[in-house]
Amino acid sequence: MLRIATAQAFDTGVERLQERQSELAEAQKRLISGKRVSKASDDPTAAARAERALASVARNQASQRALEASRHAMALTEGALGDAGELMQQAREALVAAGNGSYTDAERAGLGDRLTAIRQQLLAIANRGDGDGGYLFGGQGGSQPPFIDAAGGVVFRGTAGEVQVASDEALPRSIDGEIAWLASPSGNGLFETRNAATTPDTSGSWIDSGRVTDPQAFYAATSPPAVVDPAALTYRLDFTTTAAGTTFSVLKDGVATALANRPYVSGQAIELDGMSFTVNGTPMAGDAFELRLATPSLGVFGSLDRAIAELKTPLRSSAAVTQGVQRALSNLDGSAAALQSLRSRAGEALNRADMVEGRIATQSLAAQTERSNAEDLDMVKAIAEFQNLQSGYEAALKTYSSVQRMSLFQYLNN
Repeated sequence: MLRIATAQAFDTGVERLQERQSELAEAQKRLISGKRVSKASDDPTAAARAERALASVARNQASQRALEASRHAMALTEGALGDAGELMQQAREALVAAGNGSYTDAERAGLGDRLTAIRQQLLAIANRGDGDGGYLFGGQGGSQPPFIDAAGGVVFRGTAGEVQVASDEALPRSIDGEIAWLASPSGNGLFETRNAATTPDTSGSWIDSGRVTDPQAFYAATSPPAVVDPAALTYRLDFTTTAAGTTFSVLKDGVATALANRPYVSGQAIELDGMSFTVNGTPMAGDAFELRLATPSLGVFGSLDRAIAELKTPLRSSAAVTQGVQRALSNLDGSAAALQSLRSRAGEALNRADMVEGRIATQSLAAQTERSNAEDLDMVKAIAEFQNLQSGYEAALKTYSSVQRMSLFQYLNN
């Protein structure tokens, strides 16, 4: 027959009470923390899910910091290019004014001084810092200003390329400003017109910047195999004046073209190989023009330097002044277009940053939700469980109290 001693009954009751008390304490701890899983042993699978979600949250936070760095840099870049655009417009207005035939050499020289001041402001913008020890247009970075005003003009001393932020998304931290500030396409972007070396300052005619009217014919005539070296391709426009009038001929690399001994009419378009250009004025002895393919050599500062030098050159003919102003305007417009294109890139980067921020926010929310599902406590269920445990603990206390009074000595005393 199984016998249960009084001491054994008491020990068993105390042990059960301790277990109930421990369960109640654990339930209370979960309610206070709001976490179902506080350590891996609580639920290894859920703990692993929560850890992965936490790592995803950390990555998203790092991506958000990188995005903010890119956004800050691109906002500063966009603002700087906006300032540069306003200065370029001021320079253009000064050049347009310089084309006024009634202006004296002194007045044009004064406009040249105004362009010099604008040039200095543009150089300051090109070397504008990013607030973090770098430069907005420094490419891949450097501790020195990227643009140096040397004896031969402004040169780029930065490191070519762009810096991307450390993020899953391709977001720029800096922009390679050399292309826009110093290396945009010359002329009208496809070809450039200019005075031949023989054309004197007393020239009586001038040529516009021209345009491409037939792209297919243009590329067929200026690209290999039609041309051995497109970089050296030169069209030359010469004039011949006789008693019968003025004629012109166009040579392509020194070889006569279909345009030979054609009557010259001021302002009438001349078309060849898909190109169209206009010559105005009265050609004089030595007047000649050249057409060359555009090269990535057009710079903001070089364009201004040439314009300033021409405005400060005295005793030039009206045609020479007009030619200089037209060329300066064409170069300035090309440089302004390059800067505007760079500004558009900065604006596009800001728009992309907004979209990336939305994706990061969505991913962060998903990761936080996953973490919450893995380790957070169902409060309604937990409260009900706590109340059940509390009721069970109270019942156990009362049961133990009743059993404690059932000893033999207690019975004899009664």
